Amino acid sequence: MNVQNCTRRLLLASLAAVFSAVLSPAPAEEKYPSRPVRIIVPFAAGGVADSTSRIVAEKLSEKLGQRFYIENQPGAGGIVAARNAMSAPPDGYTLIMLTNGTAVSVSLFEKLPFDPVKDFVAVSSLGFFDFAFVTSASSGFKTLGDFIAAAKAKPGALNVGTINVGSTQNLSAELFKTAAGIDFTLVPFRGNHEAEVALLQGNVSLVIDSYSVLQGNIADGKLKALASSGATRAESTPDLPTVQESGVGNYDVVSWNALFARAGTPAEVINTLNAALQAILGEAETRKKMLLLGIEAKAGPPDAIEARLKSDIDKWRAVIENAHIPKQ
Repeated sequence: MNVQNCTRRLLLASLAAVFSAVLSPAPAEEKYPSRPVRIIVPFAAGGVADSTSRIVAEKLSEKLGQRFYIENQPGAGGIVAARNAMSAPPDGYTLIMLTNGTAVSVSLFEKLPFDPVKDFVAVSSLGFFDFAFVTSASSGFKTLGDFIAAAKAKPGALNVGTINVGSTQNLSAELFKTAAGIDFTLVPFRGNHEAEVALLQGNVSLVIDSYSVLQGNIADGKLKALASSGATRAESTPDLPTVQESGVGNYDVVSWNALFARAGTPAEVINTLNAALQAILGEAETRKKMLLLGIEAKAGPPDAIEARLKSDIDKWRAVIENAHIPKQ
């Protein structure tokens, strides 16, 4: 065989290989999810946010056929959790829970090492919940209006307890002070239990916290819930009037938690997760479990919770500035 014929045959073989590759069907893309999915929760195990995330993770595992598991990564401002989520590939296999507390952190910290709006993309809301305004059964306050009247009669004399400065509960109290046009002494506590004990002992006149945290002593008759913080009555406490119904116009505080993914995550992945959450959170069983935690289960389109995050950043920035809370 001469050199020319050899060259021709090699060329034809190469062309055949090229055409074969072009005409052969491309391998199918992996259907999401094809392996376990991590959900980072910026709170310790055992709390309401953690319990919510575990209910959702279990249901997502059943719905999508892969294990969804929780990693608790608590830390001030959700910084630890956010950093770890940002270090993962934007492929939907690492998700993060963001909350209204994330919106607060944007203005509460001098320099937050992440931007929740730019660094993450919304998947869906998970649930919404109000705070309860609770007093001791022996306080003499039968309504929130009674408390407001007493605060106006003796400015600064009454104590109101919440968890730490800069928490949503704490800022809810600051907003209440402004909206109601009253003055009281705001007493921050390290944890929910300490605030509840202070209320039972009469060291504070009112505590603002999640109803689920206080419901044991409310059920026992030691504490009395006066109002809820949302614009409408909460599904978990339909008989409890709102702060607005108690005479404080435009007062509206509703906390939320939601799932987000890293910015750049494919739209197909977001759509798959959102559709699954819409189905899961619409189920009667899931709604019942969440309601026991004081949470109204509610999924929604990604742009809805993204808009809520942005509006809450602006809302709490104004409250923080008005209360002159120093940045952390």
